[in-house]
Amino acid sequence: MIGHSETTAKPMPTHLLSYAGYAMRVPVWCGQLLTGAKSFGDNPIIGSRRFNEWGLHVARLKVAHRLAAKRRVRLAALVTAEDRTAFDRDGFIVKRDFLPAVQFQALVAQVKDYRGHAREMVQGDTITRRIALDPLALEQMPMVGALVRLPRWSGLIRYVNSSAAQPLYYIQSILTHVGGSVPDPQTYLHADTFQPTVKARLFLTDVAPDAAPLTYVRGSHRLSRRRLAWERRMSLDARRASDFLTRRGSFRIRVEELGSLGLPPPHAFAVRANTLVVADTFGFHARGPSTRPAHRVEIWAYGRRSPFLPWAGLDFWNIGSLGHWRVPLFWRIADMFERLGIKRNVWRRCSPRSAFAPETPSADR
Repeated sequence: MIGHSETTAKPMPTHLLSYAGYAMRVPVWCGQLLTGAKSFGDNPIIGSRRFNEWGLHVARLKVAHRLAAKRRVRLAALVTAEDRTAFDRDGFIVKRDFLPAVQFQALVAQVKDYRGHAREMVQGDTITRRIALDPLALEQMPMVGALVRLPRWSGLIRYVNSSAAQPLYYIQSILTHVGGSVPDPQTYLHADTFQPTVKARLFLTDVAPDAAPLTYVRGSHRLSRRRLAWERRMSLDARRASDFLTRRGSFRIRVEELGSLGLPPPHAFAVRANTLVVADTFGFHARGPSTRPAHRVEIWAYGRRSPFLPWAGLDFWNIGSLGHWRVPLFWRIADMFERLGIKRNVWRRCSPRSAFAPETPSADR
């Protein structure tokens, strides 16, 4: 046709597409500043050297810890004055012989007999096995169900977590020296994140001093001036750190550095079965060295809520038994992301087994 020229639309230059994609993510990255997001590698605002020189990381730390202290005041009636004093001093609370002996023995027997759908993660030469304490599992292990409903148990966890939110519950097994030459990254002293959080362990087995005991640096949960200065220095280069977990916001520290922060050497929890340890994992902690194959089993609870909420309650997951379905739900979502090619789920399925079962064959992982 006269006057008509056929044209072909030119694709947008790659650099413009990249810029548009970056611009679209900026509001998300900014919004994450008001949450518990901690990754210096995934969020270029959190990981910005310039912003952290101006005090971004330190500001988030101060606000998170100030709000946690206020929430703990509201939750103080859940624990004894003795426990509050111990926590303020050490960053953890220890309860030996937590359950009456007969009740504890019945609980261990039920855990040994239970065969649950497990997930396992391999880190270096160590396997972490977890069995979700969902409503079906708790129905088959009524003594475990009684434990997680026990006010003494929930009160300690809520106080240390500075939140009445429902934690995640598992039966956890740690199996060391199971092959692999790469060191277990959990043996390096670290803080889980920038905010106060909780991990609780009721040990169902004895823990020997040379069998990967939990270690914790007393008093390292406090946000001292030295700790703030260290956190600021770490934040400047965390985005490009050689250590992957440091880039993810879980800062590592060498034992030799503790003295410069006014902190003592790590304390190892070599304890008897039926000991409960509830700790704030902003404090420096690690899995201690294991000089031989070891297998410990524990009822494990973990809580981390958005640090910038001024209230301690109002948790959606506290409705009925809803919170106990959260772990299976999260695992299924992670499986779906893997099927879609988005991200590999590090928690691998394995066939039903006891928490006390030996190492899983590699073919089943």
